[in-house]
Amino acid sequence: MNESGRVEAFSDGVFAIAITLLILEIKVPEVGEHGGLWHALGAQWPSYAAYVVSFLVIGIMWINHHQVFSYVARVDRTLMFLNLLVLMVVAAVPWPTAMLAEYLREDRASHVAAAVYSLVMVAMALAFQALWWHLTRTGHLFDARVDIDGARRTRARFALGSLAYPATVGLAYASAPLTLAAHGLIAVYYGFNQVPVPTRNA
Repeated sequence: MNESGRVEAFSDGVFAIAITLLILEIKVPEVGEHGGLWHALGAQWPSYAAYVVSFLVIGIMWINHHQVFSYVARVDRTLMFLNLLVLMVVAAVPWPTAMLAEYLREDRASHVAAAVYSLVMVAMALAFQALWWHLTRTGHLFDARVDIDGARRTRARFALGSLAYPATVGLAYASAPLTLAAHGLIAVYYGFNQVPVPTRNA
């Protein structure tokens, strides 16, 4: 296994653990005196919504991470640290997910929980952007297939995330459910618009 393969294998493990931890926050509901199991299951809708959105966020981040590293031939110390930064934030996602699910239906607490969730997403976007900028700065870590100048031009693709994620922090103080929906839409956008790695044959 080459250097980039080892980094990607380690990263895959972190992504897998983080995405699995999300489901552990959905508990088996207790049936109350005034409703059956269906009612109790329905009352947990914030947990389901937060789970789906965060699963999309981590899953699409993993797809983009895999796409990038499939063109990386070698790694340097800076890339390893930047990759660790990405993984550190990814590993933290289950925590704000659980917090947002817990307080989504409350008033003041929901705004704080949504803001914390959004700040974690901002951190993840900035970490991935820093990794991509390092890779495209000189291009010496890419393999021979990559069009370095074309790869640099894709930096503008991160402009949406740089604006959208911070905007969700402000949206959190207007509506926590809308904030969660916004993160879902951003995740879907990046799902259909993956990190492009231009090649010389393209």
